[in-house]
Amino acid sequence: MSYLVLARKWRPRSFDTLVGQDHVVRALTHALTTQRLHHAWLFTGTRGVGKTTLSRILAKALNCETGITATPCGVCQACTEIDQGRFVDYLELDAASNRGVDEMTQLLEQAVYSPSAGRFKVYMIDEVHMLTGHAFNAMLKTLEEPPAHVKFILATTDPQKIPVTVLSRCLQFNLKQMPGEAIVGHLENVLGQEQIPFEVPALRLLGQAAAGSMRDALSLTDQAIAYSASNLTEESVRGMLGTIDQRHLVRLLDALQSGQATAVLEIADELATRGLSYRAALADLAVLLSRIAIAQRVSAAVDEADPVALDIRRFATSLHPDLVQLFYTVAVHSRSELAIAPDEYAGFVMACLRMLSLAGPSGVAMPAPDASPVVVPVAPVAVSVQPAPAQAPELNPGPDDEPDHKPYHAPGPHVSAVSIVLPESWAAFAAKLPLSGMAEQLARQSECVAIAGQQLTLRVPSKALLEGAPSERLLTVLNDYFGFEIELLFEVGAGEGSSAHALDQVAQQARQDAAEVAIEQDPFVQALIQDFGAKVVPGSIRPNQLN
Repeated sequence: MSYLVLARKWRPRSFDTLVGQDHVVRALTHALTTQRLHHAWLFTGTRGVGKTTLSRILAKALNCETGITATPCGVCQACTEIDQGRFVDYLELDAASNRGVDEMTQLLEQAVYSPSAGRFKVYMIDEVHMLTGHAFNAMLKTLEEPPAHVKFILATTDPQKIPVTVLSRCLQFNLKQMPGEAIVGHLENVLGQEQIPFEVPALRLLGQAAAGSMRDALSLTDQAIAYSASNLTEESVRGMLGTIDQRHLVRLLDALQSGQATAVLEIADELATRGLSYRAALADLAVLLSRIAIAQRVSAAVDEADPVALDIRRFATSLHPDLVQLFYTVAVHSRSELAIAPDEYAGFVMACLRMLSLAGPSGVAMPAPDASPVVVPVAPVAVSVQPAPAQAPELNPGPDDEPDHKPYHAPGPHVSAVSIVLPESWAAFAAKLPLSGMAEQLARQSECVAIAGQQLTLRVPSKALLEGAPSERLLTVLNDYFGFEIELLFEVGAGEGSSAHALDQVAQQARQDAAEVAIEQDPFVQALIQDFGAKVVPGSIRPNQLN
């Protein structure tokens, strides 16, 4: 006797055994119970979510010998023959191979005849979006006013390609992708009845690999049974799928957080030794980071049954939310860049090094999101800076002792050597300092809190701006400008919107608002809206960038 694959053996045969589509089942059940039957239904959704299965159950509900019912008996001639695919009045047509007007005309000519064995003739047209324009036109009239004994069920994975004239003649149901827990629950039931031992983490891996498709999940389960000799362990399924052990990702995040480039390279080499995909590693890392970001906002969202639940909570506390977002962005974009990298190893390593550079040279142990502001003195960094001469020294001298660029001096007389006197507001002053990179961001995002003699206190929104060399570089430039050593202190906390960066944001928003008002009041735009029903696409307006 030939083996019947799990996807066919365990195909649902009634509404109550259909998994994950409760919203569709509820609507169809009520319609069948009240006898309010439409003549055409359209099922949309990705592969393996139950479009064909649902059409067969609906065909049985319409033709069951017990009557039109939401609970077909499953044992009468109509029910058994529909399940076996040989009921004469239920026709499944693949539009991908029967897409022309001739095939559609032939089908419609047969529709006028009464059913031979059932109550209704049910035509199921799969991948209906593949029909040609002429074929759609040929079926429009019949689809709108079919004979009383004819029902149409259309199914598609791409409803955008179906003409609106067809959509308007059907009841449309959007089938959702199967949630991971629903897939795991169904696989537990199937394997339990098949008497095949399994580990729940292994089923979670299969559910994740299925990407919302129950059919794919069952097909992967068949493959896993053969691969593992009917013993579905997490290790065997991970080996079959080539997926990354979450422990590798936890180690990678620990190395990134602590700034250990050597450990990062060791993990990359270990993945290569195991023959694992770097593309999959970046994808899994992005998923882990998304779960950490969610845990930072909603602590109760962490699944305690997850093997890395404790690590997720740990990272949610130790990693700053901004850094999590940066790491996530790098992982997602680097995954798409692997195709143009010299090889996947180089692309993966460069992605990790990019994360390290964002985390700072010594790593970032960021405060929790709710951490209270702290004062961070930076004066100890300046102890090695010698007092500047009366005239500020040249920065970055060239080979001929000519400076590449002179230090910035604001207009007005030079300050005295006994106290700090800003020539203008700190925001305007900081925006003109000869800085770049993170040091420039530190100056532009800081606000002046207090000036006392040779002591300058600034407030910054994030401690990440103070990590590494940026604070030292800012201190050096300020010492060069004032001509004496200053003491630089920092507070970490929410600002009052007076930094150069905040003022730039306000100015940019003002330009954006002005541009949107100008477009709305433009006579030509108003004429287009009134005469042609045009509309301005939200978010498409950009102000002119003036130099």
